[in-house]
Amino acid sequence: MRLEELIADFHRAASAFARGDPEPVKRLFSKADDVTLANPFGPAVRGWAAVARALDSASSQFREGHVSEITNIASYATPELVTNLDTEKWFARVGGGELTEFNLRVTTTFRSEAEGWRIVHRHADPISTADDRGPLRNMS
Repeated sequence: MRLEELIADFHRAASAFARGDPEPVKRLFSKADDVTLANPFGPAVRGWAAVARALDSASSQFREGHVSEITNIASYATPELVTNLDTEKWFARVGGGELTEFNLRVTTTFRSEAEGWRIVHRHADPISTADDRGPLRNMS
């Protein structure tokens, strides 16, 4: 898979994730032992099995959502690795609450592997302003 296709697929898969379905996002991740994930719902994890469990757990917190906008702030590329810094605008019911808009600050690293480009690292958190008090702020 080409990098541009992977990024476009991720944009579509993120909305499925916001509806509680992790599978489209999981298909885009590397299955390597060094894959990592850090999200607002738990500690950073390493290795495909741990990342898959963390994605399942995080997506189970969301219902009736979608990602309306992903804005790239910066991109750093080599022939084998690309890291993007983005902001993402999400709408979802989080933890059974009200339908809420929230913004994420996200760093994603993509790697060229034998089967094409894959996500090897994703870090997302709700801090998008100097004093962000968004709905994910106090979630565990």
